[in-house]
Amino acid sequence: MEFSHVSVLLHESIEALNIKPSGTYVDCTAGGGGHSFEIASRLTEGGRLISIDRDDDAIEAVTKRLAPFADRFTLVRRNYGDVGAVLDELGIEKIDGILWDLGVSSHQLDVADRGFSYMADAALDMRMDRTAALSAETVVNTYSESELFRIIKDYGEEKFASRIARRICEARETKPILTTHELSNIIEKAIPEKNRRMENKHPAKRTFQAIRIEVNGELATIEPSLRDGAARLSPGGRAAVITFHSLEDRIVKNTFADLCKGCVCPPDFPVCVCGKTPDAVHITRKPIIPSDSELEDNPRARSSKLRVIEKL
Repeated sequence: MEFSHVSVLLHESIEALNIKPSGTYVDCTAGGGGHSFEIASRLTEGGRLISIDRDDDAIEAVTKRLAPFADRFTLVRRNYGDVGAVLDELGIEKIDGILWDLGVSSHQLDVADRGFSYMADAALDMRMDRTAALSAETVVNTYSESELFRIIKDYGEEKFASRIARRICEARETKPILTTHELSNIIEKAIPEKNRRMENKHPAKRTFQAIRIEVNGELATIEPSLRDGAARLSPGGRAAVITFHSLEDRIVKNTFADLCKGCVCPPDFPVCVCGKTPDAVHITRKPIIPSDSELEDNPRARSSKLRVIEKL
């Protein structure tokens, strides 16, 4: 299946980067190459784009899509959490802009055999990097009930996390849980019928999100990657992040707030003694959200938010 992914907040994020034709930019989550293509197309021969992704399907897709820009484009197969190491290996000290488009791609959801979706039956997988050892099958069949409860509650914000974790453990005593439909059915039966009727979302959505986050270590990677990327920005360089759920957005919001914060002395100190100055300023005090027209074309963009800071 050809890699298909509609880049969310595409024009807004590219505009926010304030691209200089001769600048150096990083796309930490290349995906299908939508953002990378728009960045590369704005660069002259003196400019450079480094795109990072750990998904083999994405690597193949972005390689083809950006072939016309081979003179200014470098693709690296890594986790975006390694952005600092990637720049070191490429001998790049400073950059003019960096972008993260977090979460799962449309392609990963739509290709059934990737095991991300509760809508299609497939082997439990959910690995963005299919060479990684940890899969959804391993999480579901080997994690203790308390561990399952923790990730479903914390990463899925699921109020029935305890019931779901218990039902998963009961079901796997009979036989291993191997497919997305098996897991989805267990989750659905664990949620009281009256609550299922009240919800507009599929009852398995939050739990599948939680397991995916655990498998790919998504939340733990965000803050260190943001700090490493922001530290590489030249004065006037910008960092832009697109998030898709509250857990991601909270981390981005708090990290950016810290980078933009100056003095941390107690408020009753007459003068500053800490000497801390802001590293950056907010370009977006409130996050940018998709327009009505974008939502009509791509309903999956509904929860997305864009936050941007500029290096001082």
